[in-house]
Amino acid sequence: MPPVDVLLWLALMALLVLAALLTAAKSALAAASRSKLKALADKSDTKATRALALMDNAARSEAALRLGVTAAVIAAAFATLALFASAPGWALLALAAAVLIFTEALPRTLALTFPEAVATGLALVTGAAVAVLSPLVALIRAVVRLILRLFAVKVDADSYFTALRDDIAGAIAHGHFSGAVEKEDRDRLLGALDLADRTVDEIMRHRRQIEMIDADADPDAIITQVLASSHSRLPVYRGDEENILGVIHAKDLLREVDRLVRSPEGFDLGGIRALDIVKVAMKPYFIPDTTALDEQMREFLKRHAHVALVVDEYGALRGLITLEDILEEIVGEITDEFDVVARDSRLKRDESGAYLVDGAMTIRDLNRALDWHLPDEEANTLAGLVIHEAQMIPNEGQTFSFHGFRFEVAQRQENRLTKLRMRPL
Repeated sequence: MPPVDVLLWLALMALLVLAALLTAAKSALAAASRSKLKALADKSDTKATRALALMDNAARSEAALRLGVTAAVIAAAFATLALFASAPGWALLALAAAVLIFTEALPRTLALTFPEAVATGLALVTGAAVAVLSPLVALIRAVVRLILRLFAVKVDADSYFTALRDDIAGAIAHGHFSGAVEKEDRDRLLGALDLADRTVDEIMRHRRQIEMIDADADPDAIITQVLASSHSRLPVYRGDEENILGVIHAKDLLREVDRLVRSPEGFDLGGIRALDIVKVAMKPYFIPDTTALDEQMREFLKRHAHVALVVDEYGALRGLITLEDILEEIVGEITDEFDVVARDSRLKRDESGAYLVDGAMTIRDLNRALDWHLPDEEANTLAGLVIHEAQMIPNEGQTFSFHGFRFEVAQRQENRLTKLRMRPL
């Protein structure tokens, strides 16, 4: 055999082996458990550390490995044509079969069977391939963006991560549909994924529902109100409810009362008259109503705060949100012995099969409870949805049909729809 043919054969085998290794590495990085690799990396496993670094930049690694596999297969095709110039068709057909079996199916199957072992075993080869091919990948992306720009096509830099999150949400929903994921687990996982797309005005307690303390009220009335409240933190205002001076914690109030009434001779209840609740209250924390829920949760944790007052673009008070409100979007309703009325009581079913629903109940809570799919783009509450669709404030007894449901206004107070009776059509 001529030396040139020997070199071509060696090159062909090397290219097929390289394509197989890169395919296995790409599949292993996608299927490997990050927690298992982290456990190995914590034990000073350098290969696991390299694999984790590649997984941290998954988009870059995947693009480079895909380019490496494509380049290796194309080069193998040129080597095959040079070796079998007399029968190129049969040669390419044999190469295609070899590529499908030995560089796709076989390495992918092994990688998916032993993802952590393959990812760590090929970490050095993978890292070298990514480092070499990444500049070429960046150049190709720049050329592609330039071509798309010529046709006025805009490319979203975050589209990969958005698509990845959509894939995760789709997998969770499919798992629930197939019975592998329980409804409660699905709701928690999807609730956590949705935090970035939702704002505080969707779940806040409206200002009409906020319980406040008048700073000018008598000290005994203030203490009675705090003790009677089911909330441990209450906003304090003076004159106008828009004039929020602070937020009082029941424990801070108790400490101040204890300090005022305690004396060397014993307890002097008259000391309560000197109570200044504004001095005891914490500084109010205001946030805009457009704040994303995941961002607000991070701010709560960073500030060690639990309550924030929500204002609109003009600075007017719109409502109040707590850390518990955000957590409930993930884990569901959180109730304790001081919750007088559980939120589940806002949803009752009568003998006819219709549901009697509190008009202030959010559409998301109803969808979550009954696995329905009412739209919540135009309104946050059921009452808001009925008003939006009816284009008016309906009277008691009026009925409407939209989005596959029949709505009846069961109770109205002033301009508020407090009770709705609804059933699927």
